[in-house]
Amino acid sequence: MFAIAAAVVFALGLILDLADATLGDEVNGGTLIILGLLLIALHLAGFGTARASSGGRSWNWRRARR
Repeated sequence: MFAIAAAVVFALGLILDLADATLGDEVNGGTLIILGLLLIALHLAGFGTARASSGGRSWNWRRARR
């Protein structure tokens, strides 16, 4: 989820950079790069990632069955 948000932020930053536009004094290209890198770091740290459910069974259940 954070990786998709980072891609959107980077794309917005690229479009603003190519158009020589700004979103005000506070938000510029550097701000969008820092925000995108923060989102990438959160994604790599494991935040916002879905965990697959095994239907309520743990891996120990399969091992104990043998």
